Amino acid sequence: MCYNIAIFRTKEELELRFKSKFIDPQKYNLFYHVSSFSLPQVPVITNEDPEHIQLFTWGIIPFWVKNREDADAIRVKTMNARGESIYEKPSFRAAAEKQHCLVLVDGFYEWREFHGINYPYYIRLKSGESFALAGLWEQWMDSVSDEQIFTFSIVTTKANPLMEQIHNKKKRMPVILPKELERFWISDSLSKNQMQQLLIPYDDSQMEAYTVSRLITARDRNSNIPKVMDRYSYPELRVDNTQQPLF
Repeated sequence: MCYNIAIFRTKEELELRFKSKFIDPQKYNLFYHVSSFSLPQVPVITNEDPEHIQLFTWGIIPFWVKNREDADAIRVKTMNARGESIYEKPSFRAAAEKQHCLVLVDGFYEWREFHGINYPYYIRLKSGESFALAGLWEQWMDSVSDEQIFTFSIVTTKANPLMEQIHNKKKRMPVILPKELERFWISDSLSKNQMQQLLIPYDDSQMEAYTVSRLITARDRNSNIPKVMDRYSYPELRVDNTQQPLF
């Protein structure tokens, strides 16, 4: 799955990379690490406004949710959307039909289980550039306050060989869109069949991963600092029981 990301490029770098302009650049915050459960506002590009980068809150609130209590309850369950079932699940069905977005990131974090202990990894592209995850978005109105809330979910797929080693319990990964197909994901001409063809594991030869320290899960320290991304070696992970290197 995908519940922890990094997005630390400057707004100017993101605008150059994705050929879109921020609507509210002063509200953009850098994240060296952020968890979806803190309900962060993350930069996205939607099919309705592909020329702009907007800040949407992580965790979809479907348009049909009646009140704030129900909205708060459902959004913690909609951080990710399984690509295989987005047309079946009520929470994602409407967005899957017509509300796609690019979720802009520099990398993401996942945990590997080894001998009963979980170890954190940072995953990014070998090129080092920012990239886009396939997302779905929704607009919900709070009937009490009349507040419009824009939210998103990250679409996931089965893990590629690299991610199978890391996310070795559920063997899932976010859908990373090839650079040349990013705009196709948010194109109005995208058919259901074409969409499903995009929801596949990314080429792991273009990715790299390494272990990071447990600062990422420390409750008494701020994990949103550059140090959280530093390489950290765990001696017990140098080889597995078949004596194969474990990155």
